[in-house]
Amino acid sequence: MHVHLVAPSNEDSTYIKPLWVSTLAAHTPPDVELTFRDDGLDPIDLAKEQDTPELVGISVNSKTACRAYAIADAYRARGSKVVLGGIHVTALPEEALAHCDAIVSGEAEWLWQRVVEDAREGRLGRTKSLTAPRIYKHEVWPELVGLPIPRRDLLKSYKYVPFDVVQTTRGCPFPCEFCSVSTYNGTSFRFRPIREVLVELEQCGPRILFGDDNVMIHVKYSRELFEGMVPLRKHWVGQASLAALHKVENIEVMARSGCKALFIGFESVDDAAVNSSGKRQNKPRKYGDIVRALADHGIAVWGSFIFGLDEDAGDSFDKTVDFCTESKMTMALFALLTPYPGTRLYKRLLAEGRLTKDRWWLSSDHDTDAPFYQPKQLSREQLREGWVRAWRAMYSYGSIAKRYDFGMDRSWIQNVAYWPINLMMHELAERKIAGGDRAWRKHRSMELPFGL
Repeated sequence: MHVHLVAPSNEDSTYIKPLWVSTLAAHTPPDVELTFRDDGLDPIDLAKEQDTPELVGISVNSKTACRAYAIADAYRARGSKVVLGGIHVTALPEEALAHCDAIVSGEAEWLWQRVVEDAREGRLGRTKSLTAPRIYKHEVWPELVGLPIPRRDLLKSYKYVPFDVVQTTRGCPFPCEFCSVSTYNGTSFRFRPIREVLVELEQCGPRILFGDDNVMIHVKYSRELFEGMVPLRKHWVGQASLAALHKVENIEVMARSGCKALFIGFESVDDAAVNSSGKRQNKPRKYGDIVRALADHGIAVWGSFIFGLDEDAGDSFDKTVDFCTESKMTMALFALLTPYPGTRLYKRLLAEGRLTKDRWWLSSDHDTDAPFYQPKQLSREQLREGWVRAWRAMYSYGSIAKRYDFGMDRSWIQNVAYWPINLMMHELAERKIAGGDRAWRKHRSMELPFGL
């Protein structure tokens, strides 16, 4: 039996190794021929390709839904069975079922074997089957104990960022209005046994990207894990909430364990904005001190900010960029507030009649139409123009030079990788954000490795 996994893509984005592929590979029976294709690295030509594997598995998020459905429809037209999974189909199962034979709702561990077996026996997608459902779903959130170590042999491309992705926890209790994490992973903490995580880390390469939504979501667990990582001498990056970063002892243990960079959701530099969005753990007055403390421990900061919150006004863009520049932030990402299906934000904007495109994800070029709602204090045009201006200001050559923060106590990301990363982000800001070229990497005259 041939099972083919596909990671759909509708734009150039960060080339991170997809953990879901390695996870499903570890749960696939050994007698199954398993292949994988990343549509971002190796685009699929739907009009020309004629392969017909018995089963095709596609993971779908809202930004890739339109492309994922087109790929699924093409494979089904050629006779393949298709199963869809991921956060988007979990939120909108009925929509997804129009494009596949079955879906996996929520997490796929311990369900995938049954999906493969049902496909092998010809039961997958039979609407009258008493044994094979069209929606595979756990009755309760499964414990993260005894999980097989992900198979990473399918992810060998030199184009990927050279970090192995590892996940240690799932679930998030923070009630952020715009976030869809709890839709997919639940609102309660679940942890992998630390010993199992360390065994997996020992088998990975020297650089790790933690796929957790918050590597410090439970301080006691995280500190024990990081202390156990010290002898492994790994270099790692991850995502963290600000809630635990105001304590220097938490920063110190992360630094000792090999942390070199953190992606942090600051969201806004305005107190009222972060409070109304449900991020009450964020205290803008403390942002600068936290960024400085992390930098002094050799941890680069990649800040994430959202424009278009109800409290955002015309000066929000410049104030945000000014903060990033003055704090010498290594990198920053500026997002337009996006109403993802299943979130409290989507439901509120729909109830208030402020959505301008209620199924924006079904457009093949959805970025052109963003934002998909009417902001409170700005016009849609003002919001988009301010967003573009912030990107260009942050990654202007002057800002890149001003933010550089060399020091003997800094990490290789802060001192060396800073330049190629920021110059790549300058290109992204000019060509994709301002110029609208969603495939800007593919239009370069030279192909670069390692996700640059």
